[in-house]
Amino acid sequence: MKVGLFFGSFNPIHVGHLIIANTVRGYTKLDQVWFVVSPQNPFKSSKSLLSDVDRLRMVELAIEDNFDLRVSNVEFSMPKPSYTVDTLAYLKDRYPQHHFTLILGSDNLRHFHKWKNYQEILSQHGIIIYPRPDYEKDKIREEIKNHPAIRMVNAPLMDISATFIRDCIKKDISIKYLVHDRVEEYISAKKFYL
Repeated sequence: MKVGLFFGSFNPIHVGHLIIANTVRGYTKLDQVWFVVSPQNPFKSSKSLLSDVDRLRMVELAIEDNFDLRVSNVEFSMPKPSYTVDTLAYLKDRYPQHHFTLILGSDNLRHFHKWKNYQEILSQHGIIIYPRPDYEKDKIREEIKNHPAIRMVNAPLMDISATFIRDCIKKDISIKYLVHDRVEEYISAKKFYL
C-alpha cells in the first residue's frame, strides 16, 4: 500500500490540513494518508502544545468519517525530539508491506537540507510537496529543488494556521468552519487555548 505521511503538531488540526491531505491523496493515487501527530518538532518550542493525547483525539475526531485518512501516534513512544528519518525507519520495519512518502508544505524545502539524514529520506521515500503561502522557489538549494524524488502537486493554497485558530479562541472569536465541528466541540468542552 502507498501511504503518505503528513507530520505535524496538529495543535489543533484544522480544515486546511484535511483539504491538503485529501487533495494530495487524490492527485498522487496514494492509498491512504496518515496524520503523524508529533510530540515535539525539533525546530519549534513545545510550550504551547496541548497534550499528545488531546491532539491525537482531535485528529481522530476530524477524520473518523474518511477511511482514506488515518492517524498515527508512532512518535509518542520514540525519543524526543523526534526526527522524521528515525520515524520512517521505524515504520518501514513495522510495516514492510507499505511504501511511505512524506507530504510537506513547500515552505519546508527551504530548510530541508538541515534535517537529520535528509539524503536518506530522499533516496528511500521521496517527498510530495504542496504549495504554501510565501513559497519562494529561488531560495531553495538546487540539489533539493530539482531532485527526482520530490514531486510537486497542485493543491489549494491554504493560509490557515493553528496559531490563528488559537488566537481566535483567546479573543472569543468563532472558529466555526476553520476546524471540523467535532473538533470545535472538543475544544469548547475542554476549554482549550483560553
